[in-house]
Amino acid sequence: MASAEVAVAATKEAKRKAPHAKVAPRVGAITLAAFALPGVMVSATHADSAPEDGVISAKLQGYKDSQPNLDRIKVLSPSLHVLAPIAGAWSVEASLVQDNISGATPRWHTSVTGASRMEDRRVAADVKLTRYFDRAAIGVRYAFSDEHDYRSNAVAVDGRYSSADNNTTWVAGIGASRDNINPVNQIVENERKNVVEGMLGVVQALSKNDLAQFNLTYVRGRGYFNDPYKLVDSRPRTKNQTIGLIRWNHFIESNSTTLRSSYRFYSDSFGVQAHTVALEWVIPLNERFIVTPTTRYYTQRQARFYFNPVYDPEIGEPYPAGYSTHPPTYYSADARLASYGAATLGSKFEWRIDKLWSVDFKYELYQQRSSWRLGGGGSPGLQPFRAQFAQIGFSRRF
Repeated sequence: MASAEVAVAATKEAKRKAPHAKVAPRVGAITLAAFALPGVMVSATHADSAPEDGVISAKLQGYKDSQPNLDRIKVLSPSLHVLAPIAGAWSVEASLVQDNISGATPRWHTSVTGASRMEDRRVAADVKLTRYFDRAAIGVRYAFSDEHDYRSNAVAVDGRYSSADNNTTWVAGIGASRDNINPVNQIVENERKNVVEGMLGVVQALSKNDLAQFNLTYVRGRGYFNDPYKLVDSRPRTKNQTIGLIRWNHFIESNSTTLRSSYRFYSDSFGVQAHTVALEWVIPLNERFIVTPTTRYYTQRQARFYFNPVYDPEIGEPYPAGYSTHPPTYYSADARLASYGAATLGSKFEWRIDKLWSVDFKYELYQQRSSWRLGGGGSPGLQPFRAQFAQIGFSRRF
């Protein structure tokens, strides 16, 4: 079973972690795919038994993105993860990561003057304690993230229960986070954001070669959702999100490879609606080497209050049209809220040196265009966006 992989986030514009957990298509030994609670990454674990071995892994992740004639963000993130069984019925899991960020913030639409230089450092850690029963497990997790202008604390509880034949596992989780926001430009001081999230899901073995998963998540947030580093950015102080996730893993006996496919639906009260389709092909070259090519496609509809690059005739850029006479309640030129499409291509290479040691390398290339939105009609005026992600990791069982 491959370990969970964490993609580096980039700056204030995109710094949420994105776990991608793998599950083995094996009847009678259901493995839960990872699911995320606010600020918390839950790694893949067996539903009804504590892990037999401990694992310690170290990773070095690098991220770089760019727009035409502008190198934007560079991130270098060393991380450490430990999972250890305790007394046969318990396990403890902990991780620590530091993001070292430098570069330029995004442009206002096509304007060069919208990009300013910045540097930042973020430290995040979490710890989880899990108790295992005959066909169930309960876990409790605490996480925090700290940087000079943003601090977050989160707690989460998750539970899972397997059927008598271990072919079905039900999962549920609830979590809460509290963020404290103090931007260096002092636009606001001691602003707060509180988020509560709940998830229900099921993992079902369809056959000896097929494993399916369905998760439904609902998130309710209150507080400060503006980007304090954008001059024209006013958003509602409540945000509700609905997320549906379907995964299907199919093992191909003829060549001992596994196809992993997924579909994710996202919708929020800002008006953003998004679809993500992903495919991975796990190819064992022999007993020690595994290569996994991956591809993803993402498409998004813009928020209701996002405005295209049509500016107020009196005040000018970057204010929306009509701002000088009848300023709207909510408005934003944040490209993350626009309509666009994106594609990712990548591959992971894993070398299992022996029964204890393994090393892996991963590379992904991401490109984003407004014209790539499904059905066309993406937001005009967006600069093309390109990002590269690379990761090298070492793991040892004990």
